[in-house]
Parts: sequence; structure tokens; C-alpha cells
Amino acid sequence: MQPNEARIERLAVSVCTELRLARREICQDAVRLFEKDVVSAWVRSVLRPAEICGLLVGARCGHWDILSDWNVTLPGTPKPPVVPPAPPPPGAPTARLLFLTDLHWDQAYAPGSDPACKDPLCCRGGRAQGPPHAGAGYWGEYSKCDLPLHTIENLLQHLARGPPFQLAYWTGDLPAHDVWQQSRADQLRALRTLSTLLRKHLAPLPVYPAVGNHEAAPVNGFPPPYVHGNQSSAWLYGAMAEAWEGWLPPEALETLRVGGFYTLRLRPGLRLVSLNMNFCSEANFWLLINATDPAGQLQWLVGVLQAAEGQQEKVHIIGHIPPAHCLRSWSWNYYRIVNRFEGTIAAQFFGHTHVDEFEMFYDEETLSRPVSVAFVAPSVTTYINLNPGYRVYQLDGDYPGSSHMVLDHETFILNLTEANAPGAEPRWQRLYRARQAYGLPSVFPADWDGLLRRFQADERLFQHFWFLFHKGHPPREPCREACKAALLCALRSGRSADPSLCRALRPRLPFAHVQALWRQRRLC
Repeated sequence: MQPNEARIERLAVSVCTELRLARREICQDAVRLFEKDVVSAWVRSVLRPAEICGLLVGARCGHWDILSDWNVTLPGTPKPPVVPPAPPPPGAPTARLLFLTDLHWDQAYAPGSDPACKDPLCCRGGRAQGPPHAGAGYWGEYSKCDLPLHTIENLLQHLARGPPFQLAYWTGDLPAHDVWQQSRADQLRALRTLSTLLRKHLAPLPVYPAVGNHEAAPVNGFPPPYVHGNQSSAWLYGAMAEAWEGWLPPEALETLRVGGFYTLRLRPGLRLVSLNMNFCSEANFWLLINATDPAGQLQWLVGVLQAAEGQQEKVHIIGHIPPAHCLRSWSWNYYRIVNRFEGTIAAQFFGHTHVDEFEMFYDEETLSRPVSVAFVAPSVTTYINLNPGYRVYQLDGDYPGSSHMVLDHETFILNLTEANAPGAEPRWQRLYRARQAYGLPSVFPADWDGLLRRFQADERLFQHFWFLFHKGHPPREPCREACKAALLCALRSGRSADPSLCRALRPRLPFAHVQALWRQRRLC
């Protein structure tokens, strides 16, 4: 190791330890894993030490704000007249869409182990202290733990026994949260094992995936295509193409291998776009080099949507990280694209946060007319203190003139208190149905906008949302004034760092305070 690299390593370990991010041994493992790639990106960037510390560790360590604004080019053709969404005609067919996200298989999960350890991830070694059954449950645990493989397979067996699905989307995050000790071999084992399991239990239904931020080693490390050699993502994208080639056509596999994103026609009148949201991520240190439309993905998206508009196709967009969690310029450009193509984009589906939420999109002129909603589905994993869960969307079905929009959705959970009881069998059960739970006539963008207003006035309804937000296992403390202001602002914000989107809610807190509060709950 070069002397300068050794000094950087010692400094990074010291900062990690002193900020109590983890115990010293984990800090050392994490620094060694991240060091080479982070230093390579840093050397090619223009960051000063305090700025890179602020980026990677947070505001406690330093301030960074070096990413310049940029814009994609929208088509010169006029936007088609806006046609408000309408319910399908009576008797029109519907389609069931299975949505899985954030499985986070922990290859070291050990039932009976300590669920309250001091490490960033528990339930993986060391006997629990206390009375019998105090250790990690067989099916999962309410703690900072991920899932054993047998729970994931039990879910897939349950799905295979149920009513058929017409579509299946799977938006990433396959490995566990032991990010300080992962290797490329670990990540590929998770990719291949879980892809094989989905194919085994869901066949002949094809599954359409998106890339999560945990698939890389180290985590969040997704260099744009101009980074070549061993530090590129070719090892990962190539393995994904191999694992998913039975699901994706050759032209989709081609762009997947280059940048981790793709498009394909699902059926006449409906197209899918799978985005690599790691190219918008604040945690992707490779974007320190150049964060201007990495891999040209957003300009590519404009081209796909323009072609779909010309062919009168509707489009579903899937991705891992929700748009409001993205770097500011990326997020604002994506918001512009959604506004321009609101008549083409039928639905947006994301994961990543592990909780059950949504993000609103409004017209850019007034920020008052709802144009789209990004559905953010809850995780399969329990991390942190959650029940395992999954989502089923009911869509406008396959017929000429279908909107292919979401008509309703259901969230299902495995209640761990019940499942881990002695002698019990796991029972996946519906937690709620959106229209029924919230009294919605439909689930179009205007309905979710109206629901936000009702949350403000109806405290009981909002606390019910807080319960469902956590998949039926909320924190002991209810979400009151500051928490509620931050959450409602987040739900109304389909783009990052925009205080104007929250003004309609008339929050009593400054926007900076609201931002700080909702950043505290970002776990992934």
C-alpha cells in the first residue's frame, strides 16, 4: 500500500470509529473494501477532503455541493393535449401485477442468534441472552436483521399456490446489509440463487428486474460505462444478463450489459422501461467524477418515451431508488420528463425505502395539478423492525384502448409474531387494500393528492397510514407534528430539494428542518 493510501485508510477508520458508525473492526473492514474504488473516483474528481467526507459520512463530517445543474433535451414536438384518467368501461379486463423488492437474503442468518447485537446487521451469530425464544425467530425478526433463504422460498411457494399473475416486476436489492464484508462472489451468489428461485416458483411467468444499489461490491459502487477494466460494472451486468436471459429479449440484454437499464414491449400497447437508479444516487461515489446524465440514461429515456408516444404505447417505469431520493439535477430532469410524457407514462414503480409510501408529481407550471404518482412498495425483508411483505397491483387489463394504469393495490405481510410462535405455520395475509383502507374512488394521481389533504385534517386516518407505512409494525411512538410535517412533505415531493412542493401543506417547520427529519429515516 502506498504511504498516502495508508494515511487515508487510517483517517477513514478513525472518522468511522469516532462518529460511532460501527465498532472498529467493522470500520476497518469497510474502509478496506471501499478504499480502492473511492480513492480512484476521488482522484478523478475535484473534491476536497472535507467535501468527500461530507458526501460519504454526512453533514457531521463536512459540506459538499459541487454537482452542477444540467438539462436533458426534450423533443421539439408539442406535448399532446392532457386527457384526465378515467375508470375503465364496465366489464373491462384487469391484470394482476406481482411486485417484489428488497429481498435482502442474509446468507449467514441463524435462528436463535442475537437479534440485538451492536453491529449494523444482526441475527447472524452469537446466542441471544435472556429467556427461551429470545433469539432470532425462524422466519425472521423484528430488529436490524435481514431474511433467511427459507422465508423467501416460503413466500415464493405461497405465490405459486395463489391466483395467477399476468406480470411480475422485481426491483432489486438481493444481498444482505453486511456491506462491510461483501465480495463480488457473495453478490453473484445472491443474484444467481434468487433468480433461480423466482424462475422455479413463478414459471412460466417472466419476471422483469431492475438493478438495486446493494448488488454492487462495494455497495452503491456503480461506475458509468466510461470506467473500464476491473473497476467497471461489467462483472455484474454480464452476470445479470446471463441470469435473466430467459426473461429479457436480446435488445434489452444489450443495454443491460452496458448500463444496467433496458426497455421492451410487454404486449401490444404496453412498454416497460427498467431504469438503473444508481446513476442518480447520492451514495454512488463514482458520480464524483461526472454526475451529468450518467450513461446518457435520461436522454435515452426521452427517446424511448418519444417513440412510445408516436406509436401510442403506454409505458410502465420501474426502478429501485425513488426519484425524490436522487441527486438534485437528475431528479429535476426526471420530473421534467414525467411532465412532458404524462399521457404516455401509465405508472411508476419503485422500492428501496422498505416502507409503504408514494411520491407525487405535479405540473411544473403551478405545482398544483397532479400528473403522476410513483408507487413505492414495501420490502420483502424485515430490516429494520418490519414484517416481511410484498405488493400486488390491479391494472387496467389488456384490451384495445387500455390505460394500463393502476386501479388498486394490495399489500401482504407475514406477521412474525404469529409465524414464530411455537408450533405455528407461516401465513402470508393481506394487510390492506388501498381503495378500501383510504376510501378512494380510484387510485389515479388526483386521488392520492386528495388523500394528502385528508391526512392533514384527519389525524386518525393519518395514524392508520403510519401503521400501514410500517407494514403493520410501527414504532412505539406515533408520528406527531414534526414527523407528520416531514412525511407529508416527502409524499408530495417527486423531486429532491424543492421547498416549493411543500408550501401547499403550509408546514410550520423550515424546509431545512423538514429535510433533516426525513433524511433520518433513510435506511438503505
